[in-house]
Amino acid sequence: MEAGVDPLRAWKRVQIRNRKFNTEKHTYICAILNVTPDSFSDGGEAFEITDAIDKAKKLIENGADLIDVGGESTRPGFTQISSSEEMARVVPVIKKIRSFSDIPISVDTRKAVVADAAIKAGADIVNDVSGLRFDCDMAAVIAESGAFCCLMHDGQYFDKKKNYIDGICEDLRIIAEGAVGAGIEKNKIILDPGVGFGKDASENLSVIRELGRFSELGYPILLGCSRKSVIGAVTGLGVNERLEGTLATTAMAVMSGTAFVRVHDVKENVRFVSMMEALCR
Repeated sequence: MEAGVDPLRAWKRVQIRNRKFNTEKHTYICAILNVTPDSFSDGGEAFEITDAIDKAKKLIENGADLIDVGGESTRPGFTQISSSEEMARVVPVIKKIRSFSDIPISVDTRKAVVADAAIKAGADIVNDVSGLRFDCDMAAVIAESGAFCCLMHDGQYFDKKKNYIDGICEDLRIIAEGAVGAGIEKNKIILDPGVGFGKDASENLSVIRELGRFSELGYPILLGCSRKSVIGAVTGLGVNERLEGTLATTAMAVMSGTAFVRVHDVKENVRFVSMMEALCR
């Protein structure tokens, strides 16, 4: 850390692969690329490798700052697949993207063996929705590889506290401290408050309203609300009619200084963030 730099802002400037990120000045777009047949919104769209690569190229063309590749759905009621099947879905896609682009790639997985294979294929970030709680080997894989990680809060792993947002902050602090204790570099940790995971609609709305609280933990924050059920609960709209609701959550991210938004609709969010930042920053 540079002398005199506020530790709460130390991560504001970082390089992932060949891309420089300055989250003090910008909210970055993490594009969703689900290589699955059953994801809640886009399952099957990019299940074949040729479709996945075509979609990746379009996401890059539309302005994505990084791409999050997932091979196992984590929607409510999802069916868990084997590590070998998950690897067979994500590794070829990551290798192919890496062959034509240096865009930072995240692999969305809870399994250490999948994370290890993805990193070796060219992934830079491990996005673990269990916050290192599903696979006891995950922290070691991330630490030994030197990869970045995004660690999410899933309510199923924690008891609810009386003050809900304070409780999530404490849980995220525990997740981050556990990661650092396992050897993961502090400046390579991103935290996600986990909208939609072990939370009802009211609790999800509270998380979105209080985004600024999570940045006080001293780590960059990723918000993943795109097309989620909380938007449907408010608007009454189906999963593929939730763009405007998603953009409203992106507005909250920009206003709170959130580092990343993980979204399906890249072009629209890139344009929206550009205008929001002109107004707010």
